[in-house]
This record gives sequence, C-alpha cells and structure tokens, in this order.
Amino acid sequence: MSTPLDVITFGEAMMMLVADRPGPIEQAQAFYKRTAGAETNVAIGLARLGLKVAWASRLGNDSVGRYLLSEMQAEGIDCSHVTSDPTQRTAMQFKGRVTDGSDPPVEYHRKGSAASQMQLSDIDAPWLCRARHLHSTGVFAAISDNCFQVSRQTMALMREAGKTISFDPNLRPTLWASTERMREGINELAFAADWVFPGIDEGRLLTGHRTPEAIATFYRDHGARLVVIKLGADGAYFDNGAEQGYVAGFPVETVVDTVGAGDGFAVGVISALLEGQPVRKAVERGAWIGARAVQVLGDTEGLPTREELEAAAL
Repeated sequence: MSTPLDVITFGEAMMMLVADRPGPIEQAQAFYKRTAGAETNVAIGLARLGLKVAWASRLGNDSVGRYLLSEMQAEGIDCSHVTSDPTQRTAMQFKGRVTDGSDPPVEYHRKGSAASQMQLSDIDAPWLCRARHLHSTGVFAAISDNCFQVSRQTMALMREAGKTISFDPNLRPTLWASTERMREGINELAFAADWVFPGIDEGRLLTGHRTPEAIATFYRDHGARLVVIKLGADGAYFDNGAEQGYVAGFPVETVVDTVGAGDGFAVGVISALLEGQPVRKAVERGAWIGARAVQVLGDTEGLPTREELEAAAL
C-alpha cells in the first residue's frame, strides 16, 4: 500500500547564487550557492518539522538540476515525481546583498526553463490524492500557461477529493502579461483554496480593498475558510469566520534578507493547522518562523527543526 503523505507541493526550483558582499551584483567577487523557489522553501520547512512531504517538478538534465534534486532528497522529501528534461535548462537566480533591511536585488534566469514545461501528466491524480494537503503559489502559475493550467487542475483534483488546499499569491508582476491578467489569474486560484495567505500589499492590489479586515472578507466571501494577511514586522491578521484577530510580529535584531519570509510564514501556519492547532496558535507559529527567516542569508537556513520549534513552545 502506498505511504500516505501530509503535504504535496509543486513548482520551480532554482539554484540561487548569493553575492558575497553588499552592492551591485556585478561587483561581487564570489557567490554562495543555495536552493531557491517558493514551493521548495515550503517543502523543506515542512519536512524539517517532521511532516511527510512530496514535491513535483521538472529539472534540466544538468549540474544545476542534479544539485537541486540532491538537496531536496537530503531533506527527506519525496521527489519521485520530479522528472529530468533532456532539452531544457534548470532555472537560476542571482541575489544581491543589502544592509538596510530592504528587499535585495534579484536577477532571474528562468525563461523557457524545464519547470515551465510541466504538464498535468507530470502529476498523476492517484499520487496527488495520497496527500492530506496541497500547497500552491502564484509564482509557479505565472511562469507559463502550462503551469497555470497545472495549478488550476491540481487544485480542482484535490478539492474533488476533499483535501485541504493553501494558496500564497506570491506575486511576480514581471512574469504576467499585465496587472489585470495577474489579478484575474491569481484570484481564480485563490478562490479555489481553503487557506489564503496574501501579504497586505498583495491583498490591496488583488482586491482593491485597503484594510486587512476588508481583504479577508473579500476572500472569505469567495469561499476561503481561512484568510491570513501578512503584515511584515507588524505580524498578521486572520479571519476564519468564527474568529478574527491580529497577531503581533516577533522582534528581530538584524534583518539580513527578507526573501523567503513569506514562505517561512506559510510553513508555520500549514504545519500547525495540520496538527490541529487553533488558528491563532498557527498564525503565531507562522510569524515566528517568518521572523527567523529574515535573519539569515539564504531562504531556508532559518527554517526550524521540530526540536527548535518545541524549544520555542510553538
């Protein structure tokens, strides 16, 4: 009998090269190699907390793809539905360094990547439905029409199977043909999810509303069972219909890199909810992991182990 899974996610993994010093990327003399990708970050974070996690993707048959696959497997993630593409390359990105706590500059090399060629046949329905939960993001949906259709159809399959679905808009405007198309596409996927995790600026752009309360109501009115609005250093606002409220952010001594904070937040909320924790506790865990994520260089160094989580009583 097939082993059940807690969470499945799918998306594009990238090898990230992080500059060794602040300043323009072109002035860096050396780079640190890391994994990157919204969905891979969440998969790694959930696996470190002891959940049974699977990740599906396409990687190029190249050294970058082999590096990423080995890193994901080393985290204990089921990569049985990661396929090797002999004709397309694996995506990469370069990331700069900043010292003022702002978002660092990032340059992507992903157009026409192996992952952008994914088809629904890469993710078969029986395997998908072995999982209790599907996590999806707007990044993968944006990289090609193929990927948007994969996102739409996998969410429909999981909904038909009675499984829970989380969705992080994770907006990447440069990957969309227009702001209007981005708004339409992202909201279509968000309306198919049970748990929706927009940042406050994303929520404003996607809904036209200004306040966390109004943004949450918009998505609740379109079927979401839980909406969590990320407020950066100020924490988060949540609304699950029965309960609404604010959760304060956790103090951070030094912001090193803001990239990956939202993925860490998703790890906290998803893991706690799948454990049956109350929603406020889940959002607190998300805020704590998000705060850890901004204090380290890469996207995943701040993602805790189960032991670290228990030591923090979260």
